[in-house]
Amino acid sequence: DLYAAERAGLVRHLVPAGDGFSVDPSPVLDLTARTTTDGERGLLGLAFSPDGTRLYVHHTSPLGDTRLVEYTMAGDQAVAASRRVLLRVAQPFPNHNGGQVAVGPDGKLYLGLGDGGAGGDPLGNGQDTSVVLGKILRLDPRPGARGPYTVPRTNPFVAGGPAGAATRPEIWLYGVRNPWRFSFDRATGALWIGDVGQDTFE
Repeated sequence: DLYAAERAGLVRHLVPAGDGFSVDPSPVLDLTARTTTDGERGLLGLAFSPDGTRLYVHHTSPLGDTRLVEYTMAGDQAVAASRRVLLRVAQPFPNHNGGQVAVGPDGKLYLGLGDGGAGGDPLGNGQDTSVVLGKILRLDPRPGARGPYTVPRTNPFVAGGPAGAATRPEIWLYGVRNPWRFSFDRATGALWIGDVGQDTFE
C-alpha cells in the first residue's frame, strides 16, 4: 500500500487496483484546519513507525510555525484524538520550512528543517548550532524525562557543540538550506539529501 501527503492537509491511502492504485475516498488524516498552504507551507511530510502503529506528520500551523506530530493508527485511520505534538519550531519566513520526516534504518525519527527562509539565510541559521533551523534532526519519539521525545545518546552534539558553542542535541547534521527530501540507501544505509540551492545550483 502507498500513502500520500497532500499539501493542503490530507493524508491519503492509495489502494492497489489492477495495474495501479485507487484513492480511498476516506482520508487517513485530515489536517486541513490545522495548516496553511501560504508560501511553501502545508503538510510537508509523513512517516510510519516500523510496526505501523504510529503516524508522524510534519506540517506548518495556520500561523506558519512547524509542527512534528504523532498519531496512533487504528487500522487505516489515524486517531485524531491521539494527536501528540513532539516539536514546535517558529518559522521566520514562509519558505524553506523543510519537509521530509523519515524513520531511519536505526529506527530513529529524522526531520529535515530548512534555514527559515528568505534568500541567503539572512539570520545565519544554517551554521548556528543553537537553533534547529537549517538542520536534520534525529529523535527518539518516545517521551523522555524532559519532554515529548528523547534525544539519542549517539547524536553528535549531545556532549556539546564546536568550540563550546551552545548546541541543540537533537541536531544530526547542520548547514543545509532546505532539505525538502532525503532518503536512506537500502543497501548501505547512507543518507542522500535533496537540498535546495540558490541561483547557481538547484
